[in-house]
Amino acid sequence: MTTASMGSAAIAVLLPCYNEASTIESVVRGFREVLPQARIYVYDNNSTDGTALKAMLAGAEVFRERRQGKGHVVRRMFADIEADIYVMADGDGTYSPKDADELIRTLMTERSDMVIGTRRGVHADAGRQGHAAGNRVFNLLYRTIFGRDFTDIFSGYRAFSRRFVKSFPAVSGGFEIETEMSVHASRLTLPVSEIELDYGRRPEGSHSKLSTYRDGLKILWMFAMLMKETRPFAFFGLISSGFMMASLAFMAPVLVAYFETGLVERMPTWVFSLVLMLMSFLVFTAGLILDSVSRARSEQLRIHYMSMPARGAGLGDDPVAVAGAEREKTPRAKAKGAA
Repeated sequence: MTTASMGSAAIAVLLPCYNEASTIESVVRGFREVLPQARIYVYDNNSTDGTALKAMLAGAEVFRERRQGKGHVVRRMFADIEADIYVMADGDGTYSPKDADELIRTLMTERSDMVIGTRRGVHADAGRQGHAAGNRVFNLLYRTIFGRDFTDIFSGYRAFSRRFVKSFPAVSGGFEIETEMSVHASRLTLPVSEIELDYGRRPEGSHSKLSTYRDGLKILWMFAMLMKETRPFAFFGLISSGFMMASLAFMAPVLVAYFETGLVERMPTWVFSLVLMLMSFLVFTAGLILDSVSRARSEQLRIHYMSMPARGAGLGDDPVAVAGAEREKTPRAKAKGAA
């Protein structure tokens, strides 16, 4: 896809929202001004402050996702909406709609599947030092475990290709969804890009929904689960090493006493150390087997990704129209057409 074809591409702007009545109207209008050809979708996640009404009055198409959590909203958006290019941002006004052009241009010229707008000045986010420290720690942890593809895995301002959106499993329920997107791209070695963008402060009356400790623990748990699924040999290798070190620690004094006296004076400790060593070998073997399984799954995911069309079928991104088109593809529909 080239820049010249941008005008013919179906563009969808996706805005997951929860209690963003103070900002959503200006955000929708900003995207409408920058991307007049795009359709703007606001998915309201049980807001109680009139967010949905204000978004509708601003010209957005509004839907509701009852399951609480950003991950649930993103999964619903990716399943419902059909487009060639997807731009996702937050409804809190911290991301400038004017930067959407640059995200799309980079997506097209670099032929990327995902472009992330890394946040310049994110550490000044409403003065919350816990968020700033968490960003540093988790980004460092990500680069250590999954690779150096990204420098800001928590940015919510992203552009996606159709292939990425329709091949992304989206199993997370909350703010861990950005981490899962990054790991998905790294696992399949998808072409990705980053551009540095300004990150704004929340306006008066708008508050962050992110809990420093609760959501931090959820993200840490997601890191562990994604490492288990995508790098099982490293994950279970660490556990195996822990069992082996514990076994050697318990075993050492028993062996020292045995070489000095020729007697096993602490039989329960010796048996326990052997059990720990056996568990180490079992976990290591499980890691080897699951690593082969994970490689096979990655290959299948890659094949599925390659089978997805790079662009839509010209239907736009109306879920109703797409559902109707899919029904037309069924054998029964074809038989009726032939009759």
